[in-house]
Amino acid sequence: MNNVLLNAAAQGGSSTQGILMMVLYVVAIGAFLYLVMIRPQKKEQNRMKELLSGLEVGDSVLTTSGFYGVIIDISDDTVIVEFGNNKNCRIPMKKEAITQIEKAESAASSDEKKDK
Repeated sequence: MNNVLLNAAAQGGSSTQGILMMVLYVVAIGAFLYLVMIRPQKKEQNRMKELLSGLEVGDSVLTTSGFYGVIIDISDDTVIVEFGNNKNCRIPMKKEAITQIEKAESAASSDEKKDK
C-alpha cells in the first residue's frame, strides 16, 4: 500500500514537472521570437517615423523606386518631389515612399568641402 502511494506521488510530480518544462519552452520560444522578429521591426518603424518627421523642403531624398529628388512641398501625408534638372518633373507621392533623406545643409557643407 505504501509503495502504491509513493508511485502515485512520483508520477504526479513528473506530470507537474512536464507541464513546467512545457511552459518554460513556450516562454523561451516567445522571448526568442520577440528578440529576433518583433523588436527589430519596431525599431525600424520608429526610425522611419523619426526620419519622416524631420522632413523639410529642400531635402534630397531617395524613393523606394530608386529615384533621387528634392522635396518641393510637404503636406500631412504626401510630398511633392522634383526629379532631375527639369522643373516640370514634379511628382506627388506618399511620405512612406521615401527611404533616405539627405538634409540640404549637409549637402551644401559637403559641396563646400569638395571645393576646398
